[in-house]
Amino acid sequence: MNPLNTVGGTITAGIVLAIVIAAATAGIAFNAVSFIVWIHVLAGITWIGLLYYFNLVQVPGMAVAAADKGGPGGAGISKYIAPLALLWFRWAAAATWLTGVWYLARSGNLVGAFALGVLSDPVNYYQLVIGIGAWLGTIMLFNVWVLIWPNQKKVLGIVAATDDEKAAARKTAMLASRTNFVLSIPMLLCMGSATHGLPF
Repeated sequence: MNPLNTVGGTITAGIVLAIVIAAATAGIAFNAVSFIVWIHVLAGITWIGLLYYFNLVQVPGMAVAAADKGGPGGAGISKYIAPLALLWFRWAAAATWLTGVWYLARSGNLVGAFALGVLSDPVNYYQLVIGIGAWLGTIMLFNVWVLIWPNQKKVLGIVAATDDEKAAARKTAMLASRTNFVLSIPMLLCMGSATHGLPF
C-alpha cells in the first residue's frame, strides 16, 4: 500500500523519513528538546499556513463564490473543507503554543520572556525578542479559541444561530483572523530574530 494515498500515511512517511535522517546523521541530536522544537516548528507551520490559506484563499474565494449567482456557490467549502481546516488550525495553534511554552520553561526563559527580558540587568535581548513573539502568539491563540472557532461554529451551522447571529459571527471571526494575520508577520520576525541571529 502506498502511504501517499492517505493523509495519515503521508504524515507517517514524513515522520519515519525524518527519524531515519536523524538517526543516520551524526549532526542531528535527536533528544527530547529537539523533538519538542521539531513539533513546535511543524505545528507552527501548519497553524500559520492555514491562517494564510484562510485569509489569502478561502475568504476571498468564498466572496467570489457568493457573488456568482449562476455558479456552484461555497456550500461545498463550508460543509467539507472549512470544518476540517479549522480542526487542524485550532489544534496546531494549541500544539505550537504549548510546545513553545515547554521549550521556554525548560531553557529557564519562560518568566523572563513573558516579562520581555526586563527582569535581567541589562535587559536580556533574547528574552525581549522571543517574549514579544510569545505574547503575539498568545494573543493569536486566544483569538483562535475564543473568537474565531466559536464564531465559525455559528457560521458553518455546527451550532444553531439566526441569520443575524451568523452575520455578526462571520464579521467577528473574519476580523480576529485578519488580526492574527497581521500579528503573525512580526511574530515570525521575532521568532527568527531570537533564535537565528537575524537583525531585529
